Amino acid sequence: MLTDVFIEKLACPVCKGNLAPAGESNDKYSLLCVPCGLLYPVRDGIPVMLADEALKRVGQEPGVKDC
Repeated sequence: MLTDVFIEKLACPVCKGNLAPAGESNDKYSLLCVPCGLLYPVRDGIPVMLADEALKRVGQEPGVKDC
């Protein structure tokens, strides 16, 4: 599992926004970009910070900017 201190040092490679932990169930873990809603997977404890690997969050709230 990633520590909060480590996550605070990461930024979305697309919009440079802050990341937050998301989806901590059954070995599925990802990091959510708060401003643009992209989900970056974490595989074997390593965040995959590639825009091509990111998933767009379904049901993104209105007012959240798009990258």
